[in-house]
Amino acid sequence: MQDDPQQPRSKVRWVVAGLMWAAIAINYIDRTVLAAAAPHIQSEFGLGAMEMGIVMSAFFWSYALLQLPAGMLADRLGQKTVLGFSVFWWSAATAVTGFATGFKSIVALRVALGAGEAGAYPSNAGIASKWFPRQERATVAGIFDSGSKLGGAVAMPLIAFLLALFDWRITFAITGLLGIGWFVVWQFTFTDSPAAHKRVNAAELAHIREGQGARHADEDAAAPPWRKLLAHRNIWAMCIGFFMINYNSYFFITWLPTYLIKARGLSMMEMGFMASLPLLASIVVEIFAGWASDRVYSSGKLSLTATRKLFLVIGLVMASSIGLAAFAQSAVMAVVLLTIAKSGTTVAASQVWALPADVAPRNAVSMVAGIQNTVSNIGGVIGPIVTGAIVGATGSFIPALVFSSALIGLAILNYLFLLGKVEPIRFDHQPVERDERHVQRNADVSA
Repeated sequence: MQDDPQQPRSKVRWVVAGLMWAAIAINYIDRTVLAAAAPHIQSEFGLGAMEMGIVMSAFFWSYALLQLPAGMLADRLGQKTVLGFSVFWWSAATAVTGFATGFKSIVALRVALGAGEAGAYPSNAGIASKWFPRQERATVAGIFDSGSKLGGAVAMPLIAFLLALFDWRITFAITGLLGIGWFVVWQFTFTDSPAAHKRVNAAELAHIREGQGARHADEDAAAPPWRKLLAHRNIWAMCIGFFMINYNSYFFITWLPTYLIKARGLSMMEMGFMASLPLLASIVVEIFAGWASDRVYSSGKLSLTATRKLFLVIGLVMASSIGLAAFAQSAVMAVVLLTIAKSGTTVAASQVWALPADVAPRNAVSMVAGIQNTVSNIGGVIGPIVTGAIVGATGSFIPALVFSSALIGLAILNYLFLLGKVEPIRFDHQPVERDERHVQRNADVSA
């Protein structure tokens, strides 16, 4: 770290944000490649529909179950080690999938992929708490989470192009190499503490710490047991709300193509274009929402609690448009409403991924993020199943989309009334953490 406080503020933290974004984009490309290659794999191995369903779900077995352990390890060992190892592990699992010999081996490799990817989001939440002040956390959350939408949007055409040039085995190997390259850059670029980074100057470090209150003061403090965290209402509110958001979000990467073809009568080419619009639009919307909420909070006009709740509610009101899409008279209007709905979930997500850094005790941010993401992925797992059951029982997508909209209504109530004051959870032995920026502002007003 350079020590001259008169120098212009360095911007290393935004380079870190770019690496966080790239990790999530690669994460979604690697988890999506199976969907595009599925017909080839099913044909070569002679897999039935039930066996292929097991292959597709195998990723989530380990991904959901290992969110909390991955978060705990990230808090204990450092996000550099855990995120770096996670990306290397899942990239190797992706590349090695090209050597699968049948049903059992490909299921095992998908479980391995989920185990590796479990460390991504909890680690990124922990990095946000260390490298960014409160007034920039929603922006960085919007940036890194938007990688999931870009990864999902570009994965299909990219992988389809690779499959046209090569066979499915080589395609897995090529996509796996993306993460290996990222891992090399990560090792030479990132440090767990901004103070330890050679390119972070004194001005940037002061800016980061000014907006962190007392968080940086005791970086070796022990994290509380995860069971104690579950006693706090804010943790429950975060988990319940994200569960309902993910229930809706997974519709766009599971049932949307089928809906557009069967319910709206689009051709395969039309579907491919229309299905990508919600994901592409949501990239821009999420980053803007994170930036806008940080500007509102920085202005001092709203507290952190009011800012988070305001943007959560705005996003979820937009997300409720999924129910209106069911009654749209044209396919174009349905896609417009679905694009608004998907964009709304990402407005909410920019706040959802800022909350762990806002409420977690010191050295427990990745753990809190892991708890939140464990529950949210249960919503992601059962959402497609429930949607399929409703469509199968009624023969229509309308009640399924209306039900999704109703869950969004419950999510709004959850964030308004169950989520309390957004501040670090404090146990009896911990000092109160203050936002030094607002303390100084109040002192200036008093003077």
